[in-house]
Amino acid sequence: MDTPFIYLRGLRHVSHTVFAVNDGQKFYFDPQTGKRMAYSSGQQIKRAILEGLNMPFAAITFNWEVDKKENKANQKEPHSPCDPTYADQLLGGYMKAGANIMAVKRRSPLSISPMRPLHPLLGGIASPTENISFDRTSHTGNHKVKVHWTSGKERGPELSDEELKEWLTSNTRTLPNRAFIQDQTRASGLFVYDMAIDLRTLFCVSTNKFEPELYPEIEAKLRDEGWKEGKNVFGNCLICPKDKREEIIPALAKAIVNWRITTNQSRTFDPMGIIAIAISDNANQITYAIRGDLRVDTERPQASPVIDLSAKADFFVTPTAKSYVPGALGSADALEKAEEKLVKLMSAYKYD
Repeated sequence: MDTPFIYLRGLRHVSHTVFAVNDGQKFYFDPQTGKRMAYSSGQQIKRAILEGLNMPFAAITFNWEVDKKENKANQKEPHSPCDPTYADQLLGGYMKAGANIMAVKRRSPLSISPMRPLHPLLGGIASPTENISFDRTSHTGNHKVKVHWTSGKERGPELSDEELKEWLTSNTRTLPNRAFIQDQTRASGLFVYDMAIDLRTLFCVSTNKFEPELYPEIEAKLRDEGWKEGKNVFGNCLICPKDKREEIIPALAKAIVNWRITTNQSRTFDPMGIIAIAISDNANQITYAIRGDLRVDTERPQASPVIDLSAKADFFVTPTAKSYVPGALGSADALEKAEEKLVKLMSAYKYD
């Protein structure tokens, strides 16, 4: 490799799904078309990759403060153990700061873009919006409906069963066990994401005392577990033992290729099938290796997905590509070969 970076671009097909359930589908406005574009954040993808490692997560401390006078609980900054012996900390990065504690921070060696439409005309948010419901009308007897009297902004006592029945009868009303959630959206189309893996810091943790990545007790723990003194372009560091690297690398390669968004499963399942992956040591090459080309030879502007084999990159194309990319030829073992390529590149780098 000419650079200490691995660059990857992945293309997936998204079908009538959502990337998140908090406040509905995330979106941004495309400046070229003015349309809303659905996206999945790089942070969400990184989380999915770390979950795909199938390795133990470090324990996070969630801090709360309870106000006795107001009888309220306020959440404060959660604390990470900042321990790179855990794969999620080593690969995902961490930060811990606060009053009267030493601040430590490790940047993740995985830089990940949002997953967004390959081209504004090849993906986006379904229109119009839809209403979804939380429905338990099929088992009415198992659930309770609570009703309170109100007067303006004042909330009064709860109605008794007799008062509720009287109100329903006299006002010819029903109150079913159903709640509607309005103006929900879904995403569809061809979506792309990019990733850069910094091999210089992938398995190296800095021992710089001016901007520390390690607490003294964690540094001592690493040394006890066989982490070796080393030096990279950023200065002195501790290097992850070879046997640990050989355990993490295949798991990381598999997770990078096969990650799945799981936070959308309460709304709808979509495997978000992989169409193609391009891997290169040149970031500029992967930007056009998989792209969407604008067409102006039609009555209305259109775009075509392109897998450009002239780019200086390794291509891994699945059979699904024939459904969406004109002229694309895929193979059933493409993703296994992509994993093998990543393992080879990460294993070949001289960390020691």
